[in-house]
Amino acid sequence: MVSGIHLELTPSLKTFVREKTERLFRHEERIVRVRVELECDPKEAVSTRFKAKGHIAIHGPDMNATVESDECHKAVSMLVDKLDRMLARRHQLKRAKRHHPHTVEVDAAVAETI
Repeated sequence: MVSGIHLELTPSLKTFVREKTERLFRHEERIVRVRVELECDPKEAVSTRFKAKGHIAIHGPDMNATVESDECHKAVSMLVDKLDRMLARRHQLKRAKRHHPHTVEVDAAVAETI
C-alpha cells in the first residue's frame, strides 16, 4: 500500500515502490502488510525535502522506519534497505534463540525427586 502526502503518486512511482518492497518477503513470508508513505515538504531544506516512512505489520511487534532524502526514489531505496536490514536482524535473532536454548537451573530438592 502506497500513499502520498503533499505529493502526487504517479503510476511509475507506485510500480517502483511495489518492486522495491517485494524483496522484503525473502526474510519473512508471513508479512501481513507493508505500507509506505511518501511525503514532500517544499519548505524543508533541499537535503531533507522527501520523507519515506515504512510500516510492516508482522506477527509480533510491528516495524517502523523513516528516511529523509533530497530525491523521492532515493528515499524509497534507502527505506527499503533499512527495512531489509531490520527484517534480517529479526530473522537472525529468532534463529539464534531457537538453536541456543538457555540452560535452566534445577533446585536440589527437585533434582532428588527426578
